[in-house]
Amino acid sequence: MGRPSRRPLGRSGLSVAPLALGGNVFGWTADEAVSFRILDAFVSAGFNLIDTADVYSTWVQGHRGGESETIIGKWLRESGRRKEVLIATKVGNDMGPGGKGLSAEHIPRAAGASLQRLQTDYIDLCQAHDDDPDVPLRETLEAFSSLVDEGKVRALGASNYDAERLNAALQCSRANGLHRYESLQPLYNLMDRQEFERGLEQVCHREGLGVLTYYSLAAGFLTGKYRSKEDLGKSPRGRRIEPRLGDRGFRILAALDEIAARLDSAPATVALAWLMARPSVTAPIASATSLEQLDQLLRAADLRLDVDDLRLLDEASVETAC
Repeated sequence: MGRPSRRPLGRSGLSVAPLALGGNVFGWTADEAVSFRILDAFVSAGFNLIDTADVYSTWVQGHRGGESETIIGKWLRESGRRKEVLIATKVGNDMGPGGKGLSAEHIPRAAGASLQRLQTDYIDLCQAHDDDPDVPLRETLEAFSSLVDEGKVRALGASNYDAERLNAALQCSRANGLHRYESLQPLYNLMDRQEFERGLEQVCHREGLGVLTYYSLAAGFLTGKYRSKEDLGKSPRGRRIEPRLGDRGFRILAALDEIAARLDSAPATVALAWLMARPSVTAPIASATSLEQLDQLLRAADLRLDVDDLRLLDEASVETAC
C-alpha cells in the first residue's frame, strides 16, 4: 500500500488521510494491548485521524465512559506519536454524574475531562455528539468557540445534526463572529443513505464542511459477516444487524461480493472505497478489533472503483421513499 494522500477538513486548516480510525471499540471489544497494536499499525501506514468520544463505552456493563479516551491517552504518552495524529473526540452525551448536553457549563467541563484522559494539551477536533435543542445555539457555539480561543481545541465539528439545525448553527456562528463547525459526522453508508443525501449533503457542500461518516460499514453488516439470523451471535454488535437482513441488504451484499471478487478485495474494502469516492465525503470512520480487520480497511485508500462499479453499488443501494 502506498502512503495515503491528505484531504482538507473543511476550512479548519487540518488535513486528514481518507480513512479515520474509530475508537469506539477501544476498551470494549479491543483490550488495551490490541488497541495499541491497531493504533501503531494505523499511524505507521500513514493515516492520522483517530475518532473517539467521552461517552465510549458507557453501554458496557461496569463502564462509566472515558475508557476509549483513556486507552488513546496511554498510547499517545507511551508511543510519543502525538504530533503524527489528529485526535477527534465528542462531548455532550450522558456521562451520568459527569453531566450531559451542550450548555456553557457542561462543554468546558467535558472537554477538560477529555483532555485529562487523552493526556494532551489540545484536542484537534472537538465535536458536539448530538444536537441539544434545550440549549440556545449561540450559548453552545460561544462555549465551543472559547475552547478554540484558549488553545484547548483546534477545530470544531458537529455530529447527528439535521440539515435545518446545522444550517442554523453555521448562520449563528457567522452572525456572531464565532468559530464555526468545520465538519459534520453523519450516519452514512451504502445501507443508510437518505438522511445525509436529502439535505445534509447540500449544506456541507455549500458551506465547505468536511464530512466524517460514522457506521461506515453499517455496524459490520457491509463486511459480509452477517448473512442470516444465525450469524447475529458472531459479535456483540450483531443484535443491530437483524433489520438489515432483507432484500435490499442482500442486494447490496451481492454487489459488494461481485466487485470484491473481481478486484481480489474484501466487501468491507469495497464499501469504504465507495464512500471515499463520494465527492462530499472527507473520510469514513471505521473501527477494527484485529490487525487483519485493519488491513482490509486501510486497503480501501488504494482501491479505485470504476464507473460501472459505482453504478452497480448505487443501483443496489437505492432507497425507496416510504
